[in-house]
Amino acid sequence: MNWLKPTLISAERGELYCSYVVRKEMTNPYGILHGGITAGIIDDLIGATVYTLGLSARYTTVNNNIDYFAPANEGDVITAKTAIVKQGRAIINLQCEVFLPSKDRFIAKGYSNMLNIG
Repeated sequence: MNWLKPTLISAERGELYCSYVVRKEMTNPYGILHGGITAGIIDDLIGATVYTLGLSARYTTVNNNIDYFAPANEGDVITAKTAIVKQGRAIINLQCEVFLPSKDRFIAKGYSNMLNIG
């Protein structure tokens, strides 16, 4: 998370909302936000969301499924918001939606399953 440099907008149990500035090193050769960076934002924020639950067990990512809808450019401020879809004893399913508010644009949506590893 330190490299991505999120700015916390709000935090509640099971939900995080952050903003990010798209820096040059986050872009691909076309100058748009690299899909791997978007995936990193989603994975980091989902993991941090599980942490907000205050559970004694540790959790790790089982999978990430991400749909990309639109680009963001260097200098853009994007936001990402997480939510729990379903919380079970062994697996927690979460989602993260990434937006570009200045253009009212939906950038990406990701789902992840987090596994209780004790």
